[in-house]
Amino acid sequence: MADLGTQGAAVQIRFRDDDLVDHAVVSMEDFAEQSNANAVRIEPGEDARALIPHLDQIALVEVNFPVFGDGRGYSAARILREAGFAGELRAVGDVLVDQLAIMRRCGFDAFAPDTPLDAADVETALATWPYDYQAAADDAVPIWNLRHG
Repeated sequence: MADLGTQGAAVQIRFRDDDLVDHAVVSMEDFAEQSNANAVRIEPGEDARALIPHLDQIALVEVNFPVFGDGRGYSAARILREAGFAGELRAVGDVLVDQLAIMRRCGFDAFAPDTPLDAADVETALATWPYDYQAAADDAVPIWNLRHG
């Protein structure tokens, strides 16, 4: 399950067992100009597909959610996971507890919300719907496949 609490500067929730990536994160523009960067931040409107040729050198991708209603970061996460990105995918910014389950399905495995989330609320939100109805970037088996194999 998730490790809830403060890890590093602002990471509150993390679903990974490897070491926390806590070094400098560069912008997409700066990443293109640096050969040694391995942590990058995607802002709304930036194309995550530009990172695909470099996935083997990236340990962390932060996806910024400046407001909770901006859903472009969900697509960025799914694009990266479907392209084979296995590093840490961290949602940062205006991340709300009721978004966590869907963000997990899109491939996020770490969260650094602007406002800390209550651990009990997080556990409840992630346990509310034990089955999923469609395939996604995670490994969950859709309920129709469980029923009809």
